[in-house]
Amino acid sequence: MKNFLAIDIGGTFVKYGVVSENAVITHLNKIKTPETLQSLLDLIEHLSQTSSNISGIAVSCPGAVSDDGIIYGSSAVPYIHGPNMKQLIGETTGLHVYLENDANCAGYAEIWDGNGKGKNDVLVMVIGTGIGGAIFKNGSLHKGANLHGGEFGYMLLNHNISNSDDVWSRLASTKALVKKVAALKQIDSNTLSGEQVFELAESGDVEVAKIVEDFYHLLAVGIYNLQYIYDPEVILIGGGISQREDLIEKITQKLDLIIEKIDLAKIKPSIARCKFAQDANLLGAVYGYLKSNEIKMQRR
Repeated sequence: MKNFLAIDIGGTFVKYGVVSENAVITHLNKIKTPETLQSLLDLIEHLSQTSSNISGIAVSCPGAVSDDGIIYGSSAVPYIHGPNMKQLIGETTGLHVYLENDANCAGYAEIWDGNGKGKNDVLVMVIGTGIGGAIFKNGSLHKGANLHGGEFGYMLLNHNISNSDDVWSRLASTKALVKKVAALKQIDSNTLSGEQVFELAESGDVEVAKIVEDFYHLLAVGIYNLQYIYDPEVILIGGGISQREDLIEKITQKLDLIIEKIDLAKIKPSIARCKFAQDANLLGAVYGYLKSNEIKMQRR
């Protein structure tokens, strides 16, 4: 049985654990994200030396990750963008390294052992600070010509385009929901959480409840578009908000209303919650590692 060191680089924490080739996680832990590239490399070297019997390193990270190991774009961890991270980690640890975007890793986890297992055409969307995701065709990840496959959050829902605030991420993400309620209450959005927003709506605050209903509607509109663009078997929803018991039911209700109004729409999107939550990126990174090795073996 092979084991791999899995690392998820986030803006606040670096999560890590040892993941077996049959999707079992052990030695799960996290540490505050280092402030410099060298500190991150030192941490990964330490983890590789203290993790026994590992066959390689699988890394999940933000940004547009190229096959050669350069991470394009920008994120809350600016120093990982530019240098060849795959090469640097490999040289530091002496181990084979696999590197992939965090949303793609979350998708891989669902394809491997989650609610996308056994399915061919799947979309995975992750709702949080923005809206990202992953596209799978015939069980394989589609990254796109510019490494932007699955960047659903850039979708425009309003024809009156004024600025970046009109993209889906800034209309229907959890962060967007919190900002709208904070503006209504005239408070700093940093002092308000998504959980508190829903508590306000459920306690009888009519104005907040209206914002929450609009939030579900905007999510449903985007999901409707994705269904008719790609026609997947299922659209899986992840991110912290996916843990709300009524999320799928609420979005489904909004989808019903949309389809009722559009007589051309004969196919109702099949939506479901992602199976994996906080551990998805670690599992998915290892599955990506295994898939990458399979492809290399097939090409020989």
